[in-house]
Amino acid sequence: MSDDAGRTILKKLAGAAAGETEPGPVLPPLPALSLNREELISLFTKNLAEQTGVVCRAANAQGIKSHLAEIAAREQLKILLTATDAVLAPLDLRAWGKTAGIEVLTAQDFPDRESYREAAFNRVQAGVTGADWGVAESGTICLLHDQDQPRLISIAPPVHIAVLPVERLVAVYEQVVQNVYADKNRLPSHFTFITGPSMTADIQGGQFKGMHGPGQLIVILVG
Repeated sequence: MSDDAGRTILKKLAGAAAGETEPGPVLPPLPALSLNREELISLFTKNLAEQTGVVCRAANAQGIKSHLAEIAAREQLKILLTATDAVLAPLDLRAWGKTAGIEVLTAQDFPDRESYREAAFNRVQAGVTGADWGVAESGTICLLHDQDQPRLISIAPPVHIAVLPVERLVAVYEQVVQNVYADKNRLPSHFTFITGPSMTADIQGGQFKGMHGPGQLIVILVG
């Protein structure tokens, strides 16, 4: 790097520290931003299916529970680990599990982190979470993590079931970031973008599911 180039970079960094940043490029209008609700749902479903994820539609809480029962029967699920986030808490899945013959656990049921980790990786058969946002342009869901949405639930069990309210479905990633940072007094410790099941091509160049996370992703779109 030449001395002139180095001085230019240092000058820009000094200006940034003083709040004298140059305006960013103006982004052109995105076609996805003009989509209506049903078009967003269709695009989200299409893009998630391309990543081998599955989308189910539910009208209400009863529809969510019906889908959960169908998924549990199809996948032979007997033990679920669920989040207690704002989407799932009103469903009272523990009571539903008792009537459906399914054991429903939460992170609060474990006396320490080690027993929780052991159950998440080796005992439970599926993790159930709410989804804070869905991105139609890529078929992606976003989870904001806190004590009611522990990250392990969505990455440790072999099946991840996410419940996404349709009003939280947006067109592009930028809208998620804007929404997350809208209230700077309530920022999450971190958040996760998930696009389809966990996949890798590191093993002899072939795609393999479930190496670094769930091998199945099922999204129940409700509303």
